[in-house]
Amino acid sequence: MGSVTHSLSGRIVLGIESSCDETAVALVRADRTVLAERIASQEAEHAPYGGVVPEIAARAHAQRLAPMIEATFADAGLALDDVDAIAATAGPGLIGGVMVGLVSGKALAMAADKPLIAVNHLEGHALSPRLADPTLQFPYLLLLVSGGHCQILAVEGVGRYRRLATTIDDALGEAFDKTAKILGLGYPGGPAVEKLALEGDGTGVPLPRPLKGSKEPHFSFAGLKSAVLRAKENQDGYSDADIAASFQQAAIDCLVDRLERAVSLSDPFPALVVAGGVAANRSVRDALEGFANGRDMRFVAPPLALCTDNAAMIGWAGCEHLAAKPDFAGDPLDLKARPRWPLDPEAEAARGAGVKA
Repeated sequence: MGSVTHSLSGRIVLGIESSCDETAVALVRADRTVLAERIASQEAEHAPYGGVVPEIAARAHAQRLAPMIEATFADAGLALDDVDAIAATAGPGLIGGVMVGLVSGKALAMAADKPLIAVNHLEGHALSPRLADPTLQFPYLLLLVSGGHCQILAVEGVGRYRRLATTIDDALGEAFDKTAKILGLGYPGGPAVEKLALEGDGTGVPLPRPLKGSKEPHFSFAGLKSAVLRAKENQDGYSDADIAASFQQAAIDCLVDRLERAVSLSDPFPALVVAGGVAANRSVRDALEGFANGRDMRFVAPPLALCTDNAAMIGWAGCEHLAAKPDFAGDPLDLKARPRWPLDPEAEAARGAGVKA
């Protein structure tokens, strides 16, 4: 396919990410070089609503993506014929945005006669630490914490993921955003809560640790989010800073407890890896690093730029797939976008309503 061929380490993949509210494009080479990258934030568009509005997000992706692809190629001094494959997020995510990126990827793949690689957004996060750290080998234990997902996974290889735990209700990133909204901190909420928490006392407000000590390693954050609302409304004299700090500490305690349970139920792993938007939180990272160090596990966290949604991780996932399947001819161009797409479709459903696999 295509007129340009490269050695295994020289293969170049165009990555496209549009699953939520970041429009992102990157050109990634298989030797772990990000040749060019562009990310367009939609914070200004969604800030008045205190969260992401799917219709607004999809429209912004449609308006920005094509010019960003052109600009990214110009930044790298490359043309479409120079790439070996097109990798686009095909789910999970907001279906309108996913469709924009996937359709664009299909069109480019068809126009240039290049293979299309339909990437699971969660797999992009799962493999992103290997983009930054060439010494990270399979298998490893992954804590994936973002706005839409909270899972513990055994990452055994490219395309080989075994889910050990998931949330039975809300994801941790969503709980951070809702806490920010309750405290009037605006959008995006996670960084705002983290900043305010630095001014507060993490023991100042009695908040629950849902599922702490339970036999199953699953997560639950809906009750914690509701407790934050009660603390704010009850006029008990709690400062916003103490509420933020206490919420953050409760969330960390839940993460550590659930990881402890998951580790006790599985074979040992040489490394604990954290990925996803919440992995950018410094206090969360420090607590997880302490957990890993206390159990003789190496701790790995990607650079902050790879924690939040980005296209470099999608391009890198494409590189990983090409390396794992040298004869891969590409995914079918009639492949459909998926609003939900579990990494481990064989995992048993977790108990509770509203399970997010």
